[in-house]
Amino acid sequence: MQKKFIKTAKISLILVYLVIIAGAVVRMTGSGMGCPDWPKCFGQYIPPTAITELQWQPFSGVKKGEIIIVDKTLQVARKDFTTTAQFNTANWETYTKHNYAHFNPTHTWIEYINRLFGALAGLATFVLAILSIKFWKKNKKVTLLSWAIVFAMGFQGWLGATVVYSLLNPVKITIHMVMALAIVAMLLYLLYSVKEVTTQLQTDKITKQLLLLALAVTVIQIVLGTQVRQLVDTQVDLVGETAKNLWLENGSLTFYIHRSFSILVVLLNGSIFYRMLQLKLALSKIKWVLILLALEVISGIEMNYFDFPFGSQTLHLVLASLLFGVQFYLVIEHFKKTENIQ
Repeated sequence: MQKKFIKTAKISLILVYLVIIAGAVVRMTGSGMGCPDWPKCFGQYIPPTAITELQWQPFSGVKKGEIIIVDKTLQVARKDFTTTAQFNTANWETYTKHNYAHFNPTHTWIEYINRLFGALAGLATFVLAILSIKFWKKNKKVTLLSWAIVFAMGFQGWLGATVVYSLLNPVKITIHMVMALAIVAMLLYLLYSVKEVTTQLQTDKITKQLLLLALAVTVIQIVLGTQVRQLVDTQVDLVGETAKNLWLENGSLTFYIHRSFSILVVLLNGSIFYRMLQLKLALSKIKWVLILLALEVISGIEMNYFDFPFGSQTLHLVLASLLFGVQFYLVIEHFKKTENIQ
């Protein structure tokens, strides 16, 4: 039973990371409004592939909730009916959540795939919660945390809806990203909670404090990065998608803080590695931290000095999310069941 639970938890974690990757692609391609409604897409479970599917057609069957575009507005069917020779406003109501009424099939399907991964991750965490009931008598914390993850996934879905309804409000996008990291942290903590720890991990108080500080700094960097991404989105709207050399021309204070703060991140984690090396502590995960950091810095340099090569934005965000995961697990290991050294 424990092996099945751990396997499901790992699958859930992978799916959550796939959602993060898909979300990064959504941002990179500007597909956030590809589906103007939620949880369906243009009122359909399978989104349209051509604009003709969103245009009013005479003598055509329509389902309640289906959305079409009429005179640059979204119109929602009030009920199931068959259209007549003329458009009848009595059968439709204007979508009021926002006034964005555009269709780009590529954007629509990118956003739809993002939502599919989200649904799969939600299903996996629900299965995990069901399996966790077996732990109730032995370890109530596992069951409670598993169900907390289910509710966190539901809250994350609701946040996704508010992002769409707000026309991609940058603050809500940031909260959405931070919540994704919180779910990653909960799953990692859950995995550690059911792991059979046979030996105590050696550490010391200063190393634990430095690891916790490094994790906090990474979270701050990710938050700053989402704000920089909003700056890039604004520049894209102003200068166009092809003028990549101008996307950071008028860099804000947030951008310069984010860029300079990366030096602190590297130095801090480098000092942690050196300290752990001197104390002869376990180095495998801190090595992964340094590898991810190096790749993160390289992707940041690519965006800044080589005009955003294809995929660099997505890679930058995904690497930051993976870095957070490894650092968080390091913190768990050093704060739980550890043996302090003098």
